Amino acid sequence: MNYKQLPGDTTKKSSTMKKWIIPVIVIAALALLSIKTYNSTIGLDENANEAWAKVESSYQRRNDLIGNLVKTVQGAADFEKGTLEAVINARSKATSINIDPSNITPEQLAAFNKAQSGLTSSLSRLLVTVERYPDLKANQNFLELQSQLEGTENRINVARDRFNEAVKPYNSHIRTFPNNLLVGFFGFNQKAYFEAEEGSEKAPDVEFDFK
Repeated sequence: MNYKQLPGDTTKKSSTMKKWIIPVIVIAALALLSIKTYNSTIGLDENANEAWAKVESSYQRRNDLIGNLVKTVQGAADFEKGTLEAVINARSKATSINIDPSNITPEQLAAFNKAQSGLTSSLSRLLVTVERYPDLKANQNFLELQSQLEGTENRINVARDRFNEAVKPYNSHIRTFPNNLLVGFFGFNQKAYFEAEEGSEKAPDVEFDFK
């Protein structure tokens, strides 16, 4: 038995389909935009994280060199105990601060900078004190460590600059509309920059006067 479709049925079905077309298109567009935003944010985030890893590597190299320097100085007779202990304590504090590169806040970076600056100051005082110890000034192991430390300070400055360069496009990306409406759902936040410190434009002077 055949039934004829009533004219009103086709109109109703067509109207229902049109009602869903726009929402489906909007949802699809939002999904594509979200995927594109997420993938591009991940790429920029990885670049910043890689740059931070190089910063940490440079600081770790300096910490290792300072550790070896301390061992060399400890072998000198009657070396000023307070100066040496200040370096040891500052080094311990600097190495105790760990930062999650995926969530670097200004407060965390400020604490990191403060600890590293404290170590730099203590190291500078130690190197000045060494001037009064001719045997240390002539120690080849000490001289080699001194030279490596100077090079490492330059590497640290370069790594910090490159980190800032990697953070800038990431921060700009997540603050740009409409990315700023989406990245919060994915857990992305702005990253802090290294702030220039007084005297940070050049490596500390660790050369000795042999006159």
